[in-house]
Amino acid sequence: MATQHRLLKEFFMPYLDIRNKVEGYGVSIIKAGAKLVGHDAGPVRAPLTDLKPAEMEQLKALIDKLGPQ
Repeated sequence: MATQHRLLKEFFMPYLDIRNKVEGYGVSIIKAGAKLVGHDAGPVRAPLTDLKPAEMEQLKALIDKLGPQ
C-alpha cells in the first residue's frame, strides 16, 4: 500500500496536474512522454497543442524520478 500511495503522490497526481492544465493535453502528454523515453510520435495535430517547454521539464522530472520500467 505504501508503494501505491507513493506512486499516486509522487507521479500520478503531478502528472494529472500537467494533463489537466489545457483541454486536449491528454494526447499531448502521452506524445511528450513517449518522446522523452525515446519514442518520438511527432507533434499533436491542430487544434491540440504540444506541452510547453516548462511542462516538458516537469514531465521529464517525473519520468526520471520514476526510473526505468
